[in-house]
Amino acid sequence: MIDKKTLRADLKRRRTEFVAAIPESMRALLFSRPPAAIADLVPDGAVVSVFHEMAGEVPASNYARWFAERGHRIALPWLAARSAPMLFREWSNPFADDELVSDPYQALQPRADAPLLVPDVMFCPLLGFTTSGGRIGYGAGFYDRWLMEHRPTLAIGLAWDCQLEAVIPIEPHDQPLDLVVTQTRVYGPWS
Repeated sequence: MIDKKTLRADLKRRRTEFVAAIPESMRALLFSRPPAAIADLVPDGAVVSVFHEMAGEVPASNYARWFAERGHRIALPWLAARSAPMLFREWSNPFADDELVSDPYQALQPRADAPLLVPDVMFCPLLGFTTSGGRIGYGAGFYDRWLMEHRPTLAIGLAWDCQLEAVIPIEPHDQPLDLVVTQTRVYGPWS
């Protein structure tokens, strides 16, 4: 079986090539809103967490705007330092990035004075996934630790089709996803 470091590098390369091949005009239309089957699973009033996408990632901030328009509070991951546990803080205006600052990894996050929130529904970034809910992230373990300690009602991965893997090395601390949404389909629930 391939080791995680090699797999991560391959997945990043595939994702970069895949996204680069999507015309800009089409890219803007993808992930503009959650599929109805997913939106229907999110309870009224649920706190929804997304991630502010970095280069190559699914444009999850589109989901933030869509859920905010329906009255949901939006949370983004927040890190005080690389060694600190991941928390979630409110993104009160997902239509603008002006209240966001760089985190220790250069992703955008709310300021330290934004209210802390606990997500009811979490949309997770990932590098790869399986058809049974396995997920491989970037290797820091922030999402696995959060999911282990604060399992939300739903943990949903957002990915491009090219990130599907037949097998991912799963370790005891790796937390499964409930569903995965790509630009062409929804994977799960798992049997």
